[in-house]
Amino acid sequence: MKARFLKAAAAVAVGAMLATTSLTPALADTLKFVSWQKDEKGVGDWWASVIAEFEKRHPEHKIEWTKVERAAYADTMTTLFAGGNPPDIVHLASFEFHSFADNGWLEDLTPWIEKSGLNLDGWSGQKACNWQGEIVCIMMLYYGAIFAYNEEMLASEGVAVPTNWDEFLAAARKLTKDTNGDGIPDQYGTGHETKGGAGQYLAEMASYLLDAGASYTNAEGEVTIDTPEMVEGLQRWKTVISENLSPRDLTAGDIRKLFADGRIAMRVDGPWLYAIMEQGAAKDKLKLAKVPFDPPLGGSSNVLAMPSEIDEERKELVWDFISIATSDEFQSSFAKLAASPPPSPRADVSAAKAEIPHFDLLVEAQQAANAAGVDRIPVGLEIPFNEFSKMVQEESQRMIIEDLDPAEVAKRMHEKAVALQ
Repeated sequence: MKARFLKAAAAVAVGAMLATTSLTPALADTLKFVSWQKDEKGVGDWWASVIAEFEKRHPEHKIEWTKVERAAYADTMTTLFAGGNPPDIVHLASFEFHSFADNGWLEDLTPWIEKSGLNLDGWSGQKACNWQGEIVCIMMLYYGAIFAYNEEMLASEGVAVPTNWDEFLAAARKLTKDTNGDGIPDQYGTGHETKGGAGQYLAEMASYLLDAGASYTNAEGEVTIDTPEMVEGLQRWKTVISENLSPRDLTAGDIRKLFADGRIAMRVDGPWLYAIMEQGAAKDKLKLAKVPFDPPLGGSSNVLAMPSEIDEERKELVWDFISIATSDEFQSSFAKLAASPPPSPRADVSAAKAEIPHFDLLVEAQQAANAAGVDRIPVGLEIPFNEFSKMVQEESQRMIIEDLDPAEVAKRMHEKAVALQ
């Protein structure tokens, strides 16, 4: 309770500080842009290049780029919008924009898209930006998961790179070992975060659920948890954790480091894992392959939007910023700078392919996840997603700790999810 209070208080303080810098006549030519990615290597450099291009095209205007830490971001942005002082250029995580749209704070971008002729056909993850019949944002990143493995570990046990769930489970069981004889595994077949936020917990479970054909809701937003497919997916998750095929009570950062240092044999993760692998003690033994689950885990990451309450002149400028960021030129440069496939299907990624040996694998995973409509936020549960994800995490943890029947757990999750809608 104290931690939540301090976090909220910090967000209010940051929001108040930013609000005091509201535009005065002397700063009327300044656009505000708030982001948590300002100092991030790669993607932060890309945002800086977009800003530079905007200011080159509009020398009479400047962009004030402010960083707000991710932990306080949603609360800070809510404070700014509720106080009538939103940033001109709205940058939000894809799992949090829904409440802003639901409050009427985000502009319907449909007329702007049509007027400019922006072609969003095939734009990865863009469907998630549709809210109650309006397009309220532009997707800036949609990723597909990659499968990383320790080649030496697999070879020492005569294990081939798994291509499906059964092969993955067999490999994880064979590669989980007590190497020093103390009765406790110190080498693990795979690795999952089981300590931390509910959103990440659901992401860790997701590959098993998706491969079993399960989903929390259907395309119409109706809850679909009490199904044989979900029961199978929950059973797979329970098997992996209960059999100690993964370490327990570790954060995602801890798990990634253990994998990079050669203590975990296999890991499904996003494109960002590669940079961590390159810094690990076992980096020369680590390889990448196609995820052994179908469809692969994927998800939207962050979006650009426009406040609905700013004046028309400022909206024109914000749209020009969005147009630069979504242009073929800057979508192409995103691939190289961010080392990740951009959402635009028209981007030239040849430079990224030349520098990143596994880039084709990233593109394939992104396209497969997008084609299957995979995302972290279930349709119909966008607004209560925080409560929903906490509920799923708690019920899944109970299933493992109390050795509960996954069928009973699925039924209880279903009832609670319906009550949240």
